[in-house]
Amino acid sequence: MSEILTSTGKRFELFKPDSIMIEPHDISHALAHLCHFDGRAREFYSVAQHSCIVATMVPEEHRLAALLYAATDAYVAVINEHPKIWMFLQQRFEDVIWQRICERFSLSHETPECVYEASLVTMATEYRDLMPADPAIREFLVGIEPSAETIRPWSPNEAQHTYQQRLMDQLTVEHRRKAA
Repeated sequence: MSEILTSTGKRFELFKPDSIMIEPHDISHALAHLCHFDGRAREFYSVAQHSCIVATMVPEEHRLAALLYAATDAYVAVINEHPKIWMFLQQRFEDVIWQRICERFSLSHETPECVYEASLVTMATEYRDLMPADPAIREFLVGIEPSAETIRPWSPNEAQHTYQQRLMDQLTVEHRRKAA
């Protein structure tokens, strides 16, 4: 298992990923159908929706990074089916695929700190709105206040459409910014 077939019919080589093989539609489709919290939320909630929420919380110049910071999951989540391979190679795959995503979309390899901060606020909100009640303290969320807005989970179709549209809009903004 060294390659995966994407939703657009491309074969993506896991051991030799190429940025030319990375397609916005493949990312949108995969993240919209990938359940955040590995399916442990009370109802379906996608990685695409999580990324869209994070993107609304950062300055415009970091929105593309926010939309794409979980994009490696579109390619490496399949490795979860093979836990021994996953544990051994996860970081290598994610790092290399993240580098190819950055090349494809002209992003810095360093994710802006505001994306991580927005992700934590989003996760605090997700735990409040989507996960079963649990009095346990999550150390990584200590001091993080959830958003005032309540999360309403999107269907996979809504998540795919919304994520794809926001990604394409942001790519247009980035293209215009670089052309100016």
